Amino acid sequence: MASRKPSARARKIAAFKEERASSMDDIFGREEQRRRERAAQHEAALREKSCLSKNRYATRGEAEAAILSCAEHGRRGLHCYRCDYCGGWHLTSKAQRD
Repeated sequence: MASRKPSARARKIAAFKEERASSMDDIFGREEQRRRERAAQHEAALREKSCLSKNRYATRGEAEAAILSCAEHGRRGLHCYRCDYCGGWHLTSKAQRD
């Protein structure tokens, strides 16, 4: 049978609160780790889509020459833009940014 003394009860309550606090820290820590991993995955997906899966041109002139070449073969509406990830130039069919 458990003790009914106030000091024993206080120790028991303190131990419970300490255990609960450490488990909550663990939960918040795991959630923060999950958020960091998801952010890294999201950034990797953006990089893949906007840079790694496209042809890279060293200069704007090369990219514009590629646009002209595409236009000669019937592909119109292309624009070039400077990539934030690699610093090179890529082509896009999206409207030109100002």
